[in-house]
Amino acid sequence: MCRTVDLHQAVLARNDENALALRGYLGDRGTVAVNLLSSPGSGKTALLEQLLARAVAAGVPAAAVTADLATENDATRLARSGAPVRQILTDGLCHLEAGMLRRRLEGWMPEGTRLLFVENVGNLVCPASYDLGETLRIALASVTEGEDKPVKYPTAFGLAQLVVITKTDIADAVGFDREAFLRGVEQVNPGVPVLETSARTGEGVDALLAHVLRAADGEEAHVPVLAREHERYLDSHDHGDGTGPHVHDGDGDHDHGEARGPSSGGRGRHDDVPGAAPVPAETGGNAP
Repeated sequence: MCRTVDLHQAVLARNDENALALRGYLGDRGTVAVNLLSSPGSGKTALLEQLLARAVAAGVPAAAVTADLATENDATRLARSGAPVRQILTDGLCHLEAGMLRRRLEGWMPEGTRLLFVENVGNLVCPASYDLGETLRIALASVTEGEDKPVKYPTAFGLAQLVVITKTDIADAVGFDREAFLRGVEQVNPGVPVLETSARTGEGVDALLAHVLRAADGEEAHVPVLAREHERYLDSHDHGDGTGPHVHDGDGDHDHGEARGPSSGGRGRHDDVPGAAPVPAETGGNAP
């Protein structure tokens, strides 16, 4: 009889614990975190630069952390907004994790920060499974990426509390089928709000900032069906020992929660997995 130790579940559980602690850390400081997920090239950085600039102009204390495999280009660009920005270099790791983010915030995040935007690594697979202690999770897709993006990446879009379409100024030029995209969103995440934006023209940027500020003021965010289903799965699948890793008798293992969102947690800390490569240090200080 094959016995499989579900180490993956232990990894998930560790990140859940770190995310819970990070959520408390941010809450104690009156800070609301916004987790931004998208593919590379979606226009996420350009849109975030506009959001930060408008927050600064409105007197809203906002800061940003941006993650990339290499280079500080995004932090340099975002710092033009006038907001405090910190770059995290993951050195090949395809996502951020709650423990990693917490270590980068301690001693750096300005006192009184109300909004903390977290620009995740450009990737719609790995980051979708990691809770970062956020209050609001946003999945973005540009009009150039195709109308079937939501159904191709159902976890990323299915766990989003807001979906944002970017680069709408070129939608007609690229033949973007808006209705097909919206049908795909509704298929994987019924009822989730959708905003259309263009960093170039400014369309939708104020509406997006207003949505984030309402979340910061305590307005209840959309609760994805996928997150609710996962919570029910955990409740019905509790082994009762609370020990994290557990052993299964049988010929195969089973999946424990690739669908883990901001309300139910995410996967675990890469640097806590035996044999995993160490997480690299972030770049120092704010971008110039």
